Amino acid sequence: MSEKELRSGYTTGTHATAVFLACLYEYFEALIVEKLAVVLPQGQEALIEVKRVKALCFSSIKGDNDDMDVTKGCEIRCALFTKKPQNLKEQKATLLEVNDAKIYIYAGDGVGVVTKKGLKIAPPHPAINPTPLEMMQTNSVSVIKDTKEVLHALFSVVDGEKIAKDTANAKVGVLGGISILGTRGIVKPISASAYIDSVEAEIDVAAAESQEYIVFTLGNTAHDYAKKHYNETAIIEIGNFVYDATQRLQKHSIKRVIFITSVAKMCKVAQGFKNTHNRYGSIDFDEVRLWLKSELHYDLGKEEFVTLKGVLQTLPEKYRVSFIKLLGVKSAQKLQEWFRELDLDAREVETITLPSEIKEVLKW
Repeated sequence: MSEKELRSGYTTGTHATAVFLACLYEYFEALIVEKLAVVLPQGQEALIEVKRVKALCFSSIKGDNDDMDVTKGCEIRCALFTKKPQNLKEQKATLLEVNDAKIYIYAGDGVGVVTKKGLKIAPPHPAINPTPLEMMQTNSVSVIKDTKEVLHALFSVVDGEKIAKDTANAKVGVLGGISILGTRGIVKPISASAYIDSVEAEIDVAAAESQEYIVFTLGNTAHDYAKKHYNETAIIEIGNFVYDATQRLQKHSIKRVIFITSVAKMCKVAQGFKNTHNRYGSIDFDEVRLWLKSELHYDLGKEEFVTLKGVLQTLPEKYRVSFIKLLGVKSAQKLQEWFRELDLDAREVETITLPSEIKEVLKW
C-alpha cells in the first residue's frame, strides 16, 4: 500500500468531543443529531457520526486507520446528567467551565482514572487529556449560552478495560480503562504517534517517581531480561524508536540510561540508525567489514553477507565476543552523541547486547 493510500482517522478525543456535543445539542436545543462537525485544535473540521443510545446519551465508533492503534473500532459514549451520577469509580471530577455553565467530567466504565503523578492529568482525575478537554470546551461555547447550569458528563468506552490491557496504561497508573487522547484530533497513518506518546508517559511517570535511571529495551527478549534485573517502573519498551524515545528525556534530569537490545539492532544503532525498523534501511556490511579489519584486525574475506547472524557464525569465538563488545561501545558513543545534541542531563550510558549479555559503560 502506498503512502497516498494510507488512511487517516480521528482520535479518541475527537470522538469523545462529538458525543459530548451531541448530548449538549439534545439538552439545550432538543436537537437529535446523527452527524456533527467538530473543530480540531488546528482549526480543521471533522465530520463525526454519532448514534443516540437513549435520552441524553450518544455513542460514536472510532474509525479504522493505518496507524498502530489498539483503540480503532472502539465505541465511545457520553451520557449527560443534571445530578452527579451514582455508583462512580473512585475519582475526582474534572471541571469544565463553558461561559457561565459548569460541567463536571467523570470516567465511567472503560475509561481510566489517573493514579500516579507525572502524566498530563493529575491523580485522581479521569484519564482525559488536556487537548480533548479543550476541544470540548471550544466546541460547546456556541451551544451553551446565557446559563449558569451545573451539569455532569460521564464518558465510557465499551470493553475499554479489555482494550487497555494492550496499552501501557496500567504501568503508568491509569486504571480501569483506556485514556481519551489526542493532540491534533487526527490520527496520522504510520506516524506511530500513539506509541511515542505512550513512551513519553512512561518516562514522565518514572521521572515523577524519582527513578535514577531509565532502561530502554528494544524487543520482547530485551524487555524480559530487563524485568529480571531492574525496577519495572524504570523499564520502557521503545520499539524501534531510539531517537524519538531519547528526545522524550529532554524535560527530565535522568543521569543514567541503560540500553538493551539484540546484536543486530545494536549494530544499527552503532551505525547511526535513529529508527531500527527495516524501512529505514539495512545494516551496512561494508562498514561491518571495515570495523572488523581496522579495529579487530580480522578479515572477513570476499564472502557476501545479508544478515549479521551470518557474520557472527563465521567469526571465531574470540573475535565474535570482541565484535559484540565493539558494537556495544560504538552504540554507547552514538547515544552519547545524541544525548549531547539534545542537551540531555544524562552522563552515563550502558549498553547490554543480548543474548550474550555483554555490557559496555560510557561515562562523561
